Amino acid sequence: MAIWALSGKRIWVAGHRGMVGSAVARRLNSEDCEILCTDRAHLDLTDQGAVGAWVAQNKPDAIILAAAKVGGILANTHYPADFLYQNLMIQTNVMHAAHLNDVSRLIFIGSSAVYPAQAPQPISEDSLLQGPLDTAHEGYAIAKIAGIKLVQAYRKQYGRDWIAALPTNLYGPGDNFDPQTSHVLPALISKVHDAKQAGADSITIWGTGTPRREFLHADDCADALVHLLGYYSDNDPVNVGCGVDLSILELTHIVCNVVGFTGRILLDHSKPDGVARKLLSVVKLKALQWRPVISLEDGITETYSWFLENNVRGALA
Repeated sequence: MAIWALSGKRIWVAGHRGMVGSAVARRLNSEDCEILCTDRAHLDLTDQGAVGAWVAQNKPDAIILAAAKVGGILANTHYPADFLYQNLMIQTNVMHAAHLNDVSRLIFIGSSAVYPAQAPQPISEDSLLQGPLDTAHEGYAIAKIAGIKLVQAYRKQYGRDWIAALPTNLYGPGDNFDPQTSHVLPALISKVHDAKQAGADSITIWGTGTPRREFLHADDCADALVHLLGYYSDNDPVNVGCGVDLSILELTHIVCNVVGFTGRILLDHSKPDGVARKLLSVVKLKALQWRPVISLEDGITETYSWFLENNVRGALA
């Protein structure tokens, strides 16, 4: 039985133009609720006064906090201050405004980057703060940890029925395909597509190709988030993933197959691998009766079709 009914509620999807936010908005279209949206041209989420005024005027019953500054290893390594500052500001301003305006439900979308670099696999929620972080994503991870702790603090001090969800690596329509700032899967799609278009006989990927990663389609993630909004209320965060991983080299072969690239795959051992493995435990999510439905190959095929139709490289606003 649902603990919080979505029917008739006003739900603000903060960050609705990004990949995750747009997927959440699509998913909420099938619910009997009113979706509230505003873009960065009309509301700067790093401006505390503006955020407070917007929430006071629009009076959401719930907030799904999908807005964030995100990027891959390269972007996180070069711009750690931006990732730390902007994410701290966005989540703090939204949560503070939500508290002041008595918003009854809020989901903070964190990240699997919050877990220690050497966490036992698969990673359970109680691994949080049990070891050093991956230094490549440290600024982003610290900001997301602060967001989880802020949700917990508002629950403890004010009784707010807010929760935190920690997705694995996400991909899908609306992703960022810029090789300089994107995550591994969209960067691979872009790289392999360009190689095919250029008639290249090979592509080069970073590192050894052996690190293992888990990938979840944004639409599956959105469905999980809406499920949690209705059915979960607890202090502890919840991992959101599929429970299956594969090596970066295996992923590259799938992308090449989808794109239709038949050249060689070369490995640049001078580039970093990141952590050896990052697979989330989804025991808690499965206990809440949720499962993903989109296979990785089907999801990559759909994402590549979107990439071709929209001819994009940079992140959406």
